[in-house]
Amino acid sequence: MRPELVDWIERGEYFEHGGNRIFYIREGSGPTLLLVHGYPYNSYDWHRIWPELTAHYDVIAPDMLGMGFSDKPVRHGYSVLDHADMHDALLAHLGVEHTLMLAHDLGVSVAQELLARRNDGVPAAGIDAVVFLNGGLFIEVYRPRLVQRLLTSPLGYVLGPLMTDSVVSAATREMFGPDTKPTDDEMRVLLEVLFHNRGRFVSHLVGRFIEERKQFRERWVGALLRTPAPLRLINGPVDPNSGAHMAARYREVIPDPDVVSLENIGHWPQLEAPDAVFTAAHEFLRRHATT
Repeated sequence: MRPELVDWIERGEYFEHGGNRIFYIREGSGPTLLLVHGYPYNSYDWHRIWPELTAHYDVIAPDMLGMGFSDKPVRHGYSVLDHADMHDALLAHLGVEHTLMLAHDLGVSVAQELLARRNDGVPAAGIDAVVFLNGGLFIEVYRPRLVQRLLTSPLGYVLGPLMTDSVVSAATREMFGPDTKPTDDEMRVLLEVLFHNRGRFVSHLVGRFIEERKQFRERWVGALLRTPAPLRLINGPVDPNSGAHMAARYREVIPDPDVVSLENIGHWPQLEAPDAVFTAAHEFLRRHATT
């Protein structure tokens, strides 16, 4: 394993959830900040803004089941609801009473479900404010790539385990901005995270969350409209999946929308423009933190 990933693992620990081991890393001090990563990688997606975040916040970043360094059971019904359960269980395990959130990709759906639960009065750690990065907040304008559509179709059970490094690399690079694509070395790190511990046999199963976005559309959009927590969207507009078109829909649906657009940035703003993401997120979060 590459040394930067070994270091990441050694700085983290595990807790048990539903009979599976969940990896998480917790560092820093200040108001608690929960980071909810996207698909198909893991908490290491945050490494470029990690030093700045941990200088100001008590940062908690788990790997969701089926991704990264958490367990990857092959026979498991992966779902956004289960991912939300895990995040709530981790906060309870750590004794967290209030948290800020920063969520990306699949993580935005998890954050929406967590907000919906609190709107419903479910006892849990309070959510003081949320920053969303690129993700499918509104399924009606979400544009999954061809690889995503194939993997979430019945063909996924055949194609998923056969995915090669070159196919995954091409699909990932397509999502980045024109001037911020990962280098070959950076791509190898992402691939190692993805394929770690039988990852190629479960990634297509985890990816079926797209269907849940259709099923729970009213609940999850309603969560955005009903929550008392302040919201901000930081958007990479050239993301073909959830870029400028997603930000436009956000402005249409959300009253008094707070949107920060990062020019020429794609689907992974925290990797492509870490300084701009930290600045925009920190300026917002520090105003709404519970000390």
